[in-house]
Amino acid sequence: MKLAFIFIAEAYQLYHAAAVLFELVDREDVTVDVFHIDPAVPHHLEKLRKVHNASPVRSEHLEAGLLGKAIQATRLLGLAKPQVLAKNEARFASYDAVISTEDGIVFLFKGIPEHQRPQRILITHGVAQRSFPSIKSWVDCDLILANSAADIAAYGNAGCQHLDRLVSAGYPKFVSTRLLSSATKSFFDNPNPVVMYNPHKEPKERSWDRFFEPLMDGFANDPSMNLIVAPHVKLFRRRSERLRSKLRARSTANVIVDPGSEQSLDNTYSEAADIYVGDVSSQVFEFIYRPRPCVFLNAHNVDWQDNPQYAFWHLGEVVSDPAEVMAAIKRAPERHHEFKDRQAATAASSLGDPSEASVIRSADLIQNFVRTRQRPQ
Repeated sequence: MKLAFIFIAEAYQLYHAAAVLFELVDREDVTVDVFHIDPAVPHHLEKLRKVHNASPVRSEHLEAGLLGKAIQATRLLGLAKPQVLAKNEARFASYDAVISTEDGIVFLFKGIPEHQRPQRILITHGVAQRSFPSIKSWVDCDLILANSAADIAAYGNAGCQHLDRLVSAGYPKFVSTRLLSSATKSFFDNPNPVVMYNPHKEPKERSWDRFFEPLMDGFANDPSMNLIVAPHVKLFRRRSERLRSKLRARSTANVIVDPGSEQSLDNTYSEAADIYVGDVSSQVFEFIYRPRPCVFLNAHNVDWQDNPQYAFWHLGEVVSDPAEVMAAIKRAPERHHEFKDRQAATAASSLGDPSEASVIRSADLIQNFVRTRQRPQ
């Protein structure tokens, strides 16, 4: 059985599939080849391989072609995923399945009947309580590994067709997270509480523009707490290194400003934090698997209370005024009892099984489906 793991997005998505990839690599009669666009992937792959104590695996870079290279050269236009897949489609034809954490995989073998091409398998990343503009294209995937039954139901409500192609597999990313966090030292030279600020990348939803400076001022005036500024990795990825350097230079003894290092990818910040501050990033679901205080920032005055895409804002205090954010952070621990049980229930429902069993189940689902071409019931 030949399987191709194709990482066509940034390296952060590797963390959602790495544990499953390594499990399959070590199985008999299974050959796994890894391909990537982001040049950072091989480094992260080796880092994860070491903590998993897995067999060596190499990732091959996918060339983009002339049009794709032109798009990639203009950083703001992204990784040229469709162009890269189009150029490399022929090389994947000999595989039994192509597997990805990115739904752009549906560009491969478009229009070719299922029995005449490799199976297209999607391992979802994040959770379903967010908007997914491309969800209707998931119908072109042959098997989709979701976190939980609750997520499958939410995907259906969001417009995903052929729910029979979705199966609950758990959250194998947490296996990698636990291994990495156990090997990580403290980020600060003091025992004070750690607050993580995790703004999203979307301009119409993110809190960065209104809340970053007030947070920096607040923590400068109150060194009794530590702050990790860890935005979504895409927020500054396509900006200049000069800008990223200026942001990093604003770090102090009790503040880390990180516009996109390894720690922004591997969950070690969220594991180290005592309080979460954010807007719409689904990373909060990973944070609350161990229930901890949260503060949510409503930077755009969204009418959120009855909006299912903002359901997780019921897991902590919601702040609209930047002048109130420090006060909300300070009272978050004493208010946590109001949200703790709801956080635990929400995380369990959304993420499903985070144990090693989720890795085995995910690998079994992939291997059995590719072998039999029958979806699990």
